Amino acid sequence: VDMAMERGEGELSNTGAFVATTGTHAGRSPKDKYILLDAKTAKKVLWDNNQGITAEHFNQLKRDFMSHARLRSVFVQDATACADEAHHLPVRVITEKAWHALFMQHLLRKPADDISFSPKLTIINLPSFKADPARHGTRSQTVIAFDISNGLVLIGGTEYAGEMKKAVFTMLNYLLPEQNVLPMHCSANVGKDGTSAVFFGLSGTGKTTLSADPARLLIGDDEHGWSDRGIFNFEGGCYAKAINLSEVQEPAIYKAATKRNTVLENVVLDKTGAPDFRDVSLTENTRAAYPLETIEGIEPRGRGAIPKTIIMLTADAFGVLPAIAKLDAEQAMYHFLAGYTAKVAGTERGVTEPQATFSACFGAPFLPLPPTVYGAMLQRLIRENDVQCYLVNTGWTGGATGVGQRFPLSVTRAIVNAALSGELKSAATRKDPNFGFDVPPHINAVDPKWLDPRAAWADGDAYDSAAKNLVAMFVKNEARYETKSLAAE
Repeated sequence: VDMAMERGEGELSNTGAFVATTGTHAGRSPKDKYILLDAKTAKKVLWDNNQGITAEHFNQLKRDFMSHARLRSVFVQDATACADEAHHLPVRVITEKAWHALFMQHLLRKPADDISFSPKLTIINLPSFKADPARHGTRSQTVIAFDISNGLVLIGGTEYAGEMKKAVFTMLNYLLPEQNVLPMHCSANVGKDGTSAVFFGLSGTGKTTLSADPARLLIGDDEHGWSDRGIFNFEGGCYAKAINLSEVQEPAIYKAATKRNTVLENVVLDKTGAPDFRDVSLTENTRAAYPLETIEGIEPRGRGAIPKTIIMLTADAFGVLPAIAKLDAEQAMYHFLAGYTAKVAGTERGVTEPQATFSACFGAPFLPLPPTVYGAMLQRLIRENDVQCYLVNTGWTGGATGVGQRFPLSVTRAIVNAALSGELKSAATRKDPNFGFDVPPHINAVDPKWLDPRAAWADGDAYDSAAKNLVAMFVKNEARYETKSLAAE
């Protein structure tokens, strides 16, 4: 932190958190991400979902990166990914920004002291490096280039720290299925009785918030693996969305976000130097990065038993989906491959009304392999372990955004608690006429008005029309990854 301050990389909040801004890149740049096309990746990588870069262009890029780095002071961090020692991935991170080094100290895990460190993945992050499209075969001056076979990632032209985090995740998504491990974009926690649960969901659907439960221990908030031995966190820290962060609604995350040495990314400080989590003048995608041990009530090993419950989160901005639905193994695989949520008007430039988003496996930008590889693994694990699966809508009810209202967090927590407690396992249900899954009409401690989406609308016919439109969007998405054929296997 002292070095970052000396180098003018950011400022300190009045709580001691380090605050950095990332300029023009306030989020990931998926269109500037490339994978080296070689003998191994040519056959394995799903090129419909990934861009290739030739060996000639990559090697030139690498040479130019090295020349650029020699003129600068750099920070080297040795760390590991994966809490399960059977699947450790040693990672060396080389950055020209001190705060990027701090960020990766927070997000990765400390290597064991009793082993010599030999990296299997090296990340070189030089924001001041500008790619030359003509020379390097890139789209712009920004580049995130992977040599998967040799474990090297080159990041240039962007200061957004999340590129490093997701580079590790992308590599694990490539490597772990061969080790019979399902990589997952999910949060996870464990109850006092030792039963684990995972929460799938895209950004903004509630993964971090709902897994930070004072009655349960947090395993991790974003990336995990599922092996035949159980689940384990890939990371050693959290990268939480900070927009509208509330001390009342999310006390554990708020406390962590305001601690000394936490990294706040694109968070605006008020006149007193306090973080203003409501200020989105820089971006909606404000973030807080901190070590897991900053959170009270964590599972210190970063591991848990095979989960008893899977929660798939979606923020349905059309107001169609029920607050919760039970899914069988086939339905769970279907919704896993769909990875549905909806963008809300005003959250992104040009978005003026709700827009459906489908991201396979709740993380399409990070999938080197075909989504059906991960979907088939999940379906097998659900069936073999009799896992209870639920789709939970953290979005809107009673109408689309602007008309309906968002489910209160207290209601969603009560619904999730009912699922985790086993209350819903044998509860009476009704069949949803639009999606065919089972919906419980009654849940203890939850007002029934939250459980019937059609009744929540003032105009039932308008609901039917909105539901028909959403079903059509799902049907259109089905063909992308042949979900029907996989469901039949």
